[in-house]
Amino acid sequence: MMKNLISIFLISATLIFAVNNTSAQDNIVIGKPDLKITSDRMTPEVLWAFGRVSGQEVSPDGKTVMYGVSYYSIEQNKGNRELYSVDANGDNVKQLTHSPKSEFNAVWRPDGKKIGFLTFESGSVQLWEMNPDGTGRTQISNIEGGITGFKYSPDQTKILFTKEVPIENKFADLYNGLPKASGRLMDDLMYRHWDHWVDSYSHVFYADYDGVKVWNDKDILKDEPYQAPLSPFGGIEQVDWSADSKAIAYTCKKLSGKAATLSTNSDIYIYNIETGKTENMTEGNMGFDVAPLYSPDGNYIAWESMERDGYESDQNRLFIVNTKTGDKTYATKGFDQNVGSLMWTEDSKSIYFTSDWHGTFQIYIFNLHDGSIKKLTEGMHDYRSVALAGDKLIATRRTMSMPTELYSVNPKNGKAEQITSTNKELLGKITMGKIEERWMKTHDGEDMLTMIIYPPHFDANKKYPALLYCKGGPQGPLSQNFHYRWNYQLMAANDYIIVAPNRRGVSGFGQAWQEQISGDYHGKSMQDYLTAIDEMAKEPFIDENRLGAIGASAGGYAVFYLAGNHDKRFKAFIAHDGIFNEEAQYLETEEMWFENWDKGGSFWDKDNKVAKEAYDHSPHKYIQNWDTPILIIHGELDYRIAYTQGMTAFNGAILRDVPAEFLFFPDENHWVLKPQNGILWQRTFFGWLDKWLK
Repeated sequence: MMKNLISIFLISATLIFAVNNTSAQDNIVIGKPDLKITSDRMTPEVLWAFGRVSGQEVSPDGKTVMYGVSYYSIEQNKGNRELYSVDANGDNVKQLTHSPKSEFNAVWRPDGKKIGFLTFESGSVQLWEMNPDGTGRTQISNIEGGITGFKYSPDQTKILFTKEVPIENKFADLYNGLPKASGRLMDDLMYRHWDHWVDSYSHVFYADYDGVKVWNDKDILKDEPYQAPLSPFGGIEQVDWSADSKAIAYTCKKLSGKAATLSTNSDIYIYNIETGKTENMTEGNMGFDVAPLYSPDGNYIAWESMERDGYESDQNRLFIVNTKTGDKTYATKGFDQNVGSLMWTEDSKSIYFTSDWHGTFQIYIFNLHDGSIKKLTEGMHDYRSVALAGDKLIATRRTMSMPTELYSVNPKNGKAEQITSTNKELLGKITMGKIEERWMKTHDGEDMLTMIIYPPHFDANKKYPALLYCKGGPQGPLSQNFHYRWNYQLMAANDYIIVAPNRRGVSGFGQAWQEQISGDYHGKSMQDYLTAIDEMAKEPFIDENRLGAIGASAGGYAVFYLAGNHDKRFKAFIAHDGIFNEEAQYLETEEMWFENWDKGGSFWDKDNKVAKEAYDHSPHKYIQNWDTPILIIHGELDYRIAYTQGMTAFNGAILRDVPAEFLFFPDENHWVLKPQNGILWQRTFFGWLDKWLK
């Protein structure tokens, strides 16, 4: 239920990954699984065997690229991330680390002589360094409580880092003499967030560094009760050093309690190390302002900005401020797309960024001199991050049929060459299904792109069951993502045709298309879903009597709604972490800005026509129409959509004698992250579909 949820998840997941997957009794290094392939079809076990590439970092001389690869062990129910390097031209792939403790946030030291990284050791996450060839691994920090991210200063005399700072319990006196008391007492909102109870804030620190150790750390937020970076997904990309190493720019929403849960108004602050003073650089901007990035010459700061307070899926715009004059420029004005993954050119005259359009993410460049924007790449793929390597770009790229790999991109013509082949051997043994783009006319005459994924070895003379994929969000992209649970190719490998419409609410088709869904989950987007499945059901190779609908989060809402409003189109449903009762959801969730914007307000505001319309069409109000088998899945640690939503939907189905199953994970949040839980999820998912559609 957040914009670009999958991509921003990767920023914070590495820390969770490292800590949660470290076991005192298990020091076995997890590497590439030795998986026996008995078929050319994708299976859940094959999916979990792929190496997951992330975090490309180019050496200061532009010749070497460092990156991480995560592998998972189903048997050990955990994963491990190792660091690798490759020449910028694709030669000389080397594994730099061989450790049971995941290495993450790895960056080159400014002089290129060391690689700094974080890893969990001796009870906390600390900063380590090693030589570029992986030798000389040495711990250089000993920060109490550990750290969560870091950056070297350009002059290499300091580092900035982030760490959790405990929140003082204002009711501590009540607990005197009660060491085993487990009760929590609260008197304000935002007491829990995403999947954890809020017992601490992330703060930004800086410390002296002499090439051997760090010391003399200072909290630049002092005793302020605010998050920096923003919880739960913000990472070190939300903090940056000035070019002269004298200032730190950071993202912070200086609100707490009820005010914090009602507003998205974060700002970019500049902390001056010499004076200790802080300046709000974006005061007056009312939406999200995040990810400040200084230009190499220090004359500018670029950042991502949203305009409207309370709207987390507002257009993500590129803004630039002149650090000498304070003049601000809305750089992408008139560009009806979102921007992300900003990267300055070495001469500080242009900015590379990625943006989604019509189901793909491509690389663009903004020219500071004339304000022009040029699209550099084309093709059915997603470029999700960009780094500079001399006269080349190093970018992560993925498709629906291939996990992320690194590519070298020529910025003059967009030509790309793959420089890592982490999963080449495994991919060579798997047959992927064909992917097709289809443009359809919606019920109200609009053009809608729908992605169709066919089974491997598709035979047009056969009849196949089809699955309507209901996207979550509800805003955000439906692009070329290689997902490790909702994997289109895995679904297709089980002989289902996947129908994935870019319905109202999806980004990459202009802001008006994306934001239409707010206040209207039940309206045009539902008609878009039905248009897509009805059009495909006309095909001779699809059995119109074997249709299913599946989805998670807002996609789970769609499934619950369609279960009561599908006119017997579907024979099976699956809803994961879906919203069932909108009135309960309004008071159960933690980020109230989302509910207020996307539902139009509270359900008790009887004069609010938008809100009344939204709540009047809550899925639970159609349960009297349920007559189709439904599988419901939910995680107890999901605080965005509480597990009681799934439980009440399941209870209602059983009371109505509708065939139903409830898969409940007490240790998972809005996703399913543990390998064995993931396998169980997939076995249950396909077992349910096969039971009712085959």
